[in-house]
Amino acid sequence: MSNDACSQLEILSLKYSNVMETNSEVQPLRIFVSSTDKFKHTPLYEVIVFAAKRYGLSGATVLKGVMDFGASNIVSSMKFWEISEKLPMVIEIVDESEKIEKFTETILPYFNKIRYGGMITLEKAIIVLHKQGSKKSF
Repeated sequence: MSNDACSQLEILSLKYSNVMETNSEVQPLRIFVSSTDKFKHTPLYEVIVFAAKRYGLSGATVLKGVMDFGASNIVSSMKFWEISEKLPMVIEIVDESEKIEKFTETILPYFNKIRYGGMITLEKAIIVLHKQGSKKSF
């Protein structure tokens, strides 16, 4: 992705970003995919994170797992002798329920069309702390 595109995405996300209040009720969205899943030659987890940023959600984190199995009942694990690094990835996005539900409705049709397996979960949570960090000045 070019620097111009990244800058435009940052401006868009700043325009729509919000600071979530402590003790407010939010809805975590978790999307379980594989590290080898792609969308038009781009890792699926990257596409989802950038989509969440463009959508103005508060933030997203991608977690890499070391082992999993799912509906296919095939175990994937991190072994040093494996050529392909097919590992579980979890994209976690937290924001207000309404925003998460709308984002989920937006991405769900794409998940219904792709051939990859996966899982999407929603739950309720309460924010204990939401603090914006500051950048170091050099």
